[in-house]
Amino acid sequence: MNRQRSLAFAAITTTSILWGTTGTVATFAPDVGPLAIGAAALGLGGLLQALIAIPALRRALPQLKANRTSLIVGAIAVAIYPLAFYSSMHLAGVALGSVVSLASAPLASGLLERIIQRTPLSKWWLFAAGLGIIGSIVLCLAKMSNEPSETVQTVLGILLGLVAGGTYATYSWSAQRLMSRGVSRAASMGAIFGVGGALLMPVLAVTGAPLLANAQNFSVAAYMVIVPMFLGYLLFGYGLARVPASTATAITLSEPAVAAILAVLVVGERLSSLGWIGLSVIGLSLVVLAFAPTNKPVHSS
Repeated sequence: MNRQRSLAFAAITTTSILWGTTGTVATFAPDVGPLAIGAAALGLGGLLQALIAIPALRRALPQLKANRTSLIVGAIAVAIYPLAFYSSMHLAGVALGSVVSLASAPLASGLLERIIQRTPLSKWWLFAAGLGIIGSIVLCLAKMSNEPSETVQTVLGILLGLVAGGTYATYSWSAQRLMSRGVSRAASMGAIFGVGGALLMPVLAVTGAPLLANAQNFSVAAYMVIVPMFLGYLLFGYGLARVPASTATAITLSEPAVAAILAVLVVGERLSSLGWIGLSVIGLSLVVLAFAPTNKPVHSS
């Protein structure tokens, strides 16, 4: 594994750890709804991304206009993702909501690259993503067997998690596509997350009053905006500029493992032996992915 890929892997893995804390931190503001948490976290975090990228955005304006479709698609996905993600965790639990959202993302990302860019998915990538998905399914089964009385709520949370996974893969692919067409990393991430953040502002205006109700709620919102969203996406953009979107989303399979462990240790959610087996399989997928060849697009002659 070359140095650039190693640094990209480390940056995205660090991002995954930061993202894995979001569900647990959100439980410290129980009177704040998932829509408010999601709109504040990625909405304000996205606007911060755009703010620091203003010089790059000015330079890249002609390129962004030429690739407006990718920008718009990515921004809409950014706006939908946090609403679905935090609602999924609210309904299905921190561990399961994270698992479904992030485990479905590599599959969606790989399909996007395969269908749109005709990128053959390497056998190693398929093997690593398959392990991650299997481990995530095992975690889901462990969760559902523990709380059969909440099956309807859990199923709804799983469906929202699939929406989150699909939109996460979509904005990752859109950002990577802009970068591959010569738009700088700062401009690509700033544009997609800035527009996406702006789209979330009406949701925040309607639902966000509880975030200002007390210091604890405000601290939760501030952490979400600055650490996992702002800092996390800076690191994610760095990694995304150096590896395919399918690889980046597969690396983030470590997030549900982090989220599940924190849910057990901090929130008090229970994880059976079956659940711990699922976490181990996810860990193995990351080891495979760390040394797997990247997917390479087919170039037209």
